[in-house]
Amino acid sequence: MSFSQEVKNEILRHKITKPCCNVAAAYAVACFGKYFDDRGVVLQTENEGVAIFAQKAYRRCGIEGDVLRKERPTGPVFEFSVKAEDQIPKMLDLFGHTGKEPTLRIRPEHFKCQKCMQTFIATAFLCCGTMTDPEKSYNLEFLSTRHYLSQQLEAMLAEHDFHPHRALRKGANTVYIKAADHIEDLLTFMGAGGAAMRIMDQRLYNEMRNKTNRLSNCETANLGKSVQAAVQVQMAIERLKEADALATLPEALRQTAELRMQYPDLPLAKLAQKMDPPVSKAGLSHRFKRIQEAAKRLSEPSQTEKETNHA
Repeated sequence: MSFSQEVKNEILRHKITKPCCNVAAAYAVACFGKYFDDRGVVLQTENEGVAIFAQKAYRRCGIEGDVLRKERPTGPVFEFSVKAEDQIPKMLDLFGHTGKEPTLRIRPEHFKCQKCMQTFIATAFLCCGTMTDPEKSYNLEFLSTRHYLSQQLEAMLAEHDFHPHRALRKGANTVYIKAADHIEDLLTFMGAGGAAMRIMDQRLYNEMRNKTNRLSNCETANLGKSVQAAVQVQMAIERLKEADALATLPEALRQTAELRMQYPDLPLAKLAQKMDPPVSKAGLSHRFKRIQEAAKRLSEPSQTEKETNHA
């Protein structure tokens, strides 16, 4: 089951107790179904529970509708409809529409209380909403072929600070929200608090994973630098050893070189503690630089060689 269907099923578990809210739910089905005019109302959905919910909402308003199952190659589609000639006038009268409006607009007088608005938006999501799995991304959308209805829905969502956006995609008006915290608020508003909690959990997991990855990448980079520096020091010591030049170094540098060769893989901080007497990590690092400089001088021509080459 997709995350969208999980959200819808959670919304469906909520009972509508007030008659005015029930009218708001039935009105949302009309506005965001397949069509709503003087021919009646039709809503098509892949979720059988949504079609049954619509039928019950209309029945509580005194209007009878049918639910049909239609088989398709991609899976069954459930259709709720009000097409009976004696039911259509009752429905149009309930919603205050003629069924011949050139442009369908939401009539605000159907929102008698704050719960009416919540029920309307929640039912709109049942009819035309989708929600991406939070493990992949954060995106909640309402799709509609009606431009002005989408415009009004966007305004309603903005009024409640859900920060929606609107776009036209493949002929469909899309009202969408991408910010995870705003999606969480909207899901809670629509009665899908469990889905909102799942997004919160996923956000915490993603933040922790990203933080761990950043620390791991940083540690890997630092380890790479440490290994590279250790190899360079060992190569410098080998060069001095081959040239019998270790004996020419000061006592402290000879001790440092011998200890590094004895413990080639020991971290700098632990190696510093093995010195006699122990030195700081910075002090040991300074000694290594002096050893490398001494090795570098071996490969540089002497002053006499420079004068000879110049002559």
